[in-house]
Amino acid sequence: MGMRILGVFGVLGVIGLCAVLGGATPVRAAEAGVMVLEDFQSADQDGFPIDWQHENQRSQAKGRDAYKIQSEENKKFLAAKDAGQRIKKRKIDWDPKVYPVLTWRWRLHKAPSNSEPVAALYASLDTDLMFIPVFTKYIWSAGKPVGTFVEGGMFSGSELVVQSGVLPVGEWVEERVNVYEDFKRIHKHEPAEKAWGISLFAGPGVEIDFGTVTVGPAK
Repeated sequence: MGMRILGVFGVLGVIGLCAVLGGATPVRAAEAGVMVLEDFQSADQDGFPIDWQHENQRSQAKGRDAYKIQSEENKKFLAAKDAGQRIKKRKIDWDPKVYPVLTWRWRLHKAPSNSEPVAALYASLDTDLMFIPVFTKYIWSAGKPVGTFVEGGMFSGSELVVQSGVLPVGEWVEERVNVYEDFKRIHKHEPAEKAWGISLFAGPGVEIDFGTVTVGPAK
């Protein structure tokens, strides 16, 4: 399993998404100093992860078919196939100041050469005055070099490339980013006391797995 630690303007940061007002989703401890945001242990009758929602309700059926929890060697993960849309887990009870380092794994099986992005993880640590989530998008790009940063606009989040190319195939790759420091550097202010949520995206024609997502203290 490969591991990459990158940085935005010298610091690293993670994925995310957002959500709307709602009850906090509980998180649990995995080991000393580490909290599990998602380990894909719970699925509904169709295999779709419990406590996750579709960004676009009009294409909910396609999203439910595209994202399925699977098991391999007694370990659960989320398999995405030809999704073309993102799903979100909102209102997670997580303090990014205490647990600033976000870690996740993903494993690519197939991606068209023109996929942009191949996949992404969004991290939303705050909302703006209109209660719209403020997020940073960490992407696996088919062609943009690792470390490429694109500043977001009014309706789009800032992007950071943490993985590039359509290789390796069939190998788990671990990402580790400091979402708190990245948020301050990119958005120029402190985030909220509690993060608003995370989300995942897999591009059209892409087959990719997402593993456990955790947060922990800075080392």
